[in-house]
Amino acid sequence: MSDQIQFIVEKLNEEPFRKNYNLITFDSLESTQLLQLLNDVLGEIDPKHAVDIREELPEQTAKRMLNLFGILKYKPPGSTADLSAFRQGLVTGSKPVIHPLLHWLLQRTNELKKRAYLARFLVKLSVPAEFLQDDTVADTNKQYEELMELFKNLHKECEHLKTSGLSTAEIRRDISAMEEEKDQLVKRVERFKKRVETVQNHQRMLEIARQLRLEKEREESLAQQKQEQKTQLFHAEQRLQRAHLQLKEMQHAVVDSKPESLMKKLEEEINFNSYLVTEKIPRELAIKKNAAYFLQKVVAEPAMSQSDLDTLETKINEVNTEINQLIEKRIMQHEPIDSKFSLYRQQASIISRKKEAKAEELQAAKEEMSSTERQMLQKSELEGSEVLKGDE
Repeated sequence: MSDQIQFIVEKLNEEPFRKNYNLITFDSLESTQLLQLLNDVLGEIDPKHAVDIREELPEQTAKRMLNLFGILKYKPPGSTADLSAFRQGLVTGSKPVIHPLLHWLLQRTNELKKRAYLARFLVKLSVPAEFLQDDTVADTNKQYEELMELFKNLHKECEHLKTSGLSTAEIRRDISAMEEEKDQLVKRVERFKKRVETVQNHQRMLEIARQLRLEKEREESLAQQKQEQKTQLFHAEQRLQRAHLQLKEMQHAVVDSKPESLMKKLEEEINFNSYLVTEKIPRELAIKKNAAYFLQKVVAEPAMSQSDLDTLETKINEVNTEINQLIEKRIMQHEPIDSKFSLYRQQASIISRKKEAKAEELQAAKEEMSSTERQMLQKSELEGSEVLKGDE
């Protein structure tokens, strides 16, 4: 353990950290300082993690670090049952958890830098299968995969060019080593040939072995084709189900439809959509913009300590007390209030709330009806029979 700490201190005192620690000062670091030190090392590996941990919650810090550890393929010591203890130690800045992490990171910093850099471009985004049914999404995903493969090839070429500056002596050594391996393989083949020639019907057995290998390759190719056809069949069945659902909806809309009922239904749809566009959605948008504005103000503020929070809470309590006193004073003085306008405003507020509640109920009912129709279509297709109508 002392050798491990000595190694950590030596690496931290070198470039690019230059911490000027010794064994005593390093061992006396508090949990927050030790966690910030670990974050500084991670920031050197991946610049996205060069942050101040005081500006984020402990859970966010642990989640961010654990994601990077997964990319760097770090395996915590112990069994899978000790993972919760590892996460808890990471949140609290425990020395038994942080010290092995620092030792592992500082041993292979350059290698981990390369892995973190490649992860930004090679960690593939998983797109659900239902989204890939859209032609635009499918084309974009295909282009994304092609660009990823192009990046892989270019990176391999770049690495090859970096390491291709071999000396003549190294090339000669490689050639001589390959020639020795070739001689050994030739001798081994000759021994196998002599051993096989003593077996009866060895030519026929070699032919059968060759045919077996060809059949296995053909079996693998057929299995791959079968899997591709299953995937295509699944996508085709999904498109067929959507087409059946649209057909059912259109048939249901056409049966027993009159111009008056169609006009009434269209008017209802227009009124409902107009209410959503002119009242409900703008009001919700304004609320969200207001919340986003206050959140941006909070983010722009510097990190607050517990004393600042206590001061703000005290001011809030004082303002609330003053508001309550003013309300009581107004009630005691019996200030004249326009009762008629107040009554109208109260009624308008109640009607507006009822209208909003009914609009939400209507939207939920539409979604439930659409879901029920999809389930009915799926069940009718599975059972292979028509669903009974009301009269039947």
